Parts: sequence; C-alpha cells; structure tokens
Amino acid sequence: MSGRRLPPLSALRAFEAAARLRSFKRAAQELSVTPTAISHQIRGLEEHIGVRLFERQTRRVVPTAAAERLFPVLRDGFDAFAAAVEALRAQPQRRALTLSATLSFTAKWLVPRMASFRQACPDLDLRLHASDDPVDLHAGLADAAIRYGRGPWPGLSAEPLVHNRFAPVCSPHLGLRRPQDLQRHALLHSEWRHPTADTPTWQRWRERASADGLDFGDLDFDAGLRFTDESHAIQAAIAGHGVALLSLALVADDLAAGALVQPFGPVLDGYPHWLVQAPGAERADLAALRAWLRAQADVG
Repeated sequence: MSGRRLPPLSALRAFEAAARLRSFKRAAQELSVTPTAISHQIRGLEEHIGVRLFERQTRRVVPTAAAERLFPVLRDGFDAFAAAVEALRAQPQRRALTLSATLSFTAKWLVPRMASFRQACPDLDLRLHASDDPVDLHAGLADAAIRYGRGPWPGLSAEPLVHNRFAPVCSPHLGLRRPQDLQRHALLHSEWRHPTADTPTWQRWRERASADGLDFGDLDFDAGLRFTDESHAIQAAIAGHGVALLSLALVADDLAAGALVQPFGPVLDGYPHWLVQAPGAERADLAALRAWLRAQADVG
C-alpha cells in the first residue's frame, strides 16, 4: 500500500477553522497566528490540491463548492481527534512507586503482604528495591525506604514502623524446651554489616541470659553457621539446621504457621524498622503507601 499523500496538517487546520468561521481573521485568532499566516497556509493547500477553496472578497471570504465538499470531512476528522485525545486524558494515570528495604525485610515482611497492597492501592504499581545498602533518596533512586537502626537520619523524614524484639527460634522438630538444650544444637548467626554494642547477637543474648541466672557451661556462643543474609538464617532455622536469634517481627508468619517456635527467652530489644523518605511536597501516592504500611504494621 502506498503512503498517504496528505497536505501539511497545519494547512488543513487553517482551512477547517476558516471554513467553519467564514473568516481568516477569526481563524487566526482561534489558532493564535496572524491572518497573513492563515492566508499563506490556505494558498499552499490550494496549490497542493490544485483547486481554489475560497473566493476572496473585500471584507470576507466565501468557500467554493470544493471547499464545501472538503470541510465536513475535515470537521468530523478533527472532532474525532479531539474526542480521542480527551478520552485519553480522562483515563486514570497509574503511578509507579519504588520502595527500598533490606533483603530480609523485603523477603519476610513486604513480599507476603503484596496481595494486601494491590487490594488497598489498585491504582499504584509498587517496585520493591531489595538491598542492604542505603539508597540515596535525595537522588530519587527510590520514593521511600525502610531502614533498620537507631534513627532518625539527618535530612530525611523518618517514623518508626515495626518494633523489633529478638529471641531464639528454631524448628519445632528440634524439640527444644530449655535454654540448656542449646548445647545439643548448632547456633545460626546473622552477620551484621555494621555491628554496635546494641546489636542483637548470641554473645549479647548469653550475657542477658547469664544475668537471669542461666548457666551454659562451656558452650561456645561464637561457633555455628554464619549467614550474610538474615533471610537465609531464617530458612536454615526452618529447615532444622540449628537455632537462630531472629527478629520476632520478621518471623511472625512462620511462628503463626508453626514452621518455627520460640522455645524460651530471654528476649532482646532491637532497633525499629523506620519508614524513611526525603522531605518535600506531599504526594497522594506516597500518602497511600504510607497509610498501607502503617496499617500492616498495626496488624502485626
């Protein structure tokens, strides 16, 4: 099929306006150009199709018979264009948000709740950016982030979202009943990237347990399996490879399902997971995401 041999769109628009308004001047006002520009566009159109379209009289222009045939076709075409564009404008625009979070929080807290997010925010698309490296929110690499730590962070707005408490958890098949039973099983360690004196480690748990009067003999609390990703330590505990000291918030679903048990204490307090974003103008999509996260944190 050969290509369409159409005149320039600007010339067709000038002709349609002039024929509809019966005036080059009024057509120029509608299209925000000069009457001379309208006259040149129409003259070029007449040369393109080889037919005179207007009789130019002293104070007016009169469409010719050819113009009367061409006008309704162009009028209906431009009306159809306008209706199609307006229909596109009327369609709701979907927003895509990027939420950054640590690997373990993404895997164990966010991903299981995605069905709830789609139900609560059907007009939003959520991209989960899983990384243990803090993302630069000021650079726009993410719209919001969830961070674990003492908080707050300079230059960022932050609110505590999920409060963390850490305790020994394991598969129910290990049959642990008392803290002394730890001597019969491997300890699973999550390696913290930037440990502090408050980091919930097995050594800190031992100090707390010893203060409560528990005696573990010569048990080496530094021995066992080590994981750089906390979610891998969780999976190892579910598989029965040992006992892990984990955030009860992150394994809440596994505890509820019976895949893990918390056989005994003591329980260590940890830092919260914070909802963090760059300060600025409030946006409806971010407000919806924040409201959903708050509701999920309240649920548990």
